[in-house]
Amino acid sequence: MYLYYLIKILLFELLLRPAFCANIRAIYLFKDVLKSNTTSLTTSNFNSLIIFGVGILDDGSIMYYSNTPGSTDVKVASNGAYTGGAALAAKMQSLKAAGSSVTRLEISMNSQHVKELMAKPGPGTGTPLYKNFAALKTAWGLDAVNNDDESLYDVASTAAFAKMLGAVGYKYTGAPYTNAGFWKALIAQANAGRAEPDLLFDRAYLQCYDGGAGNDPSAWASSLGLKVVPLVWVTNDSKPSYGTTAAAAKTKFQGWKERGGVVGGGYWNDYDIEKMGLSYREYGDALGSVFP
Repeated sequence: MYLYYLIKILLFELLLRPAFCANIRAIYLFKDVLKSNTTSLTTSNFNSLIIFGVGILDDGSIMYYSNTPGSTDVKVASNGAYTGGAALAAKMQSLKAAGSSVTRLEISMNSQHVKELMAKPGPGTGTPLYKNFAALKTAWGLDAVNNDDESLYDVASTAAFAKMLGAVGYKYTGAPYTNAGFWKALIAQANAGRAEPDLLFDRAYLQCYDGGAGNDPSAWASSLGLKVVPLVWVTNDSKPSYGTTAAAAKTKFQGWKERGGVVGGGYWNDYDIEKMGLSYREYGDALGSVFP
């Protein structure tokens, strides 16, 4: 009888291991995706890509801001339909195509207009915002929406927005660097009545550079009640003092892993890797060696 229950427990743990021990290897895509090195992004050990520069307009339409010289901003969803064009949709879909190491695709945005839209017309399934996010999810093959809030910090409206996205079929994540109290309250509300592996707010990409340079992932995990994914900034010429080589990143990730409270690591950002002539493979392998 003891052996029977032992086998059941082991099988249970194996089945849930991907949810509990995700070994997340992430990178933020700041560069226009149409101009990024897709082959390197999908063959360099990353399993999670977070597309930066998506925003909400006051009418609930969704924009993709290029952040890249020579590129133009694109309205990608409006009036409940995808409007971003076939080429952009195909590129997004290719990021998780057969042969890619990527299994999760997120979009990252701030909280502009979230509070107003959650108040009126609200988070209902018939609203333009709901329909636009549903259309974008289908067109791009998205898995999650990442909250890069650094100013609003309104728990009620953000939790309502997260739950709306959950109803669409998204997971919800955050990119905190400060204000742990806000993130803790948001996580509690978003995940109320849920448990692993069915959490709505399932990842916290903790900024450990620039304004978050002094952040301790283990302490944040303890405060949030959720293991975190620490982020470092790759070598760059914008704020060189916060730049991290692949070798130094590996050392940091290993140290944080040993202290506990982390489920992976990640980088800000692909634009600097390409601009500085760095190696995606070296940065990806640094993650892979710590979070295989």
